[in-house]
Amino acid sequence: MTKTLSHADLMDRTYRYQRLIYDITRRYYLLGRDRLLLDLDPPKGARVLEVACGTGRNLARVRALYPDCALFGLDISDEMLRSARGKLGLHAQLVQADASSFDGAALFGAEGFDRVLLSYSLSMIPEWEAALRLAAAQLRPGGSLHVVDFGDQADLPRWFQRLLRRWLARFHVTPRSDLEGKLQEVATSLNATLTFRYHYRRYAQLAVLTRPG
Repeated sequence: MTKTLSHADLMDRTYRYQRLIYDITRRYYLLGRDRLLLDLDPPKGARVLEVACGTGRNLARVRALYPDCALFGLDISDEMLRSARGKLGLHAQLVQADASSFDGAALFGAEGFDRVLLSYSLSMIPEWEAALRLAAAQLRPGGSLHVVDFGDQADLPRWFQRLLRRWLARFHVTPRSDLEGKLQEVATSLNATLTFRYHYRRYAQLAVLTRPG
């Protein structure tokens, strides 16, 4: 009987070696990440959490852009966290945890975050709707959740859409075509505001959900 891998084991197996070239290769098709980071505009001393932080690439850029922020990250893959720890050292608190079931206060010893990031991660998380709700629940009053992920590519040629989705499936990635609607549901439940837009001919979708202060 074939043993069914847990999601953590699957991600470790997928990225055990891929993590070594991840940042170099993904720069060409994980579009919109730097735009998301520039839009963070965190207050001085803000607590910034990235859910599913991967190699720590985004948190390292947050540190460069906003050096007075406190940085936190979690990922289900110990292999990815090896890269993140090597990149960030003592400049961030990094823990292994499932994005769809973590307890932020217990993991990091404090209540709430001023900025929470989900960067090309919801398309890789099986229980992505739970992860989205949980990420938003970590926000302090006035805090914001920043999301970037694959769009539906509706304004791009169909051959490109087919090739991209075939490629993404190799890495267990599924674009979430109903992300905007799910974000709006979360925003309504928190009495939060939502801005949502597509970029690069609907290749990527970016959103900011802001809790009232």
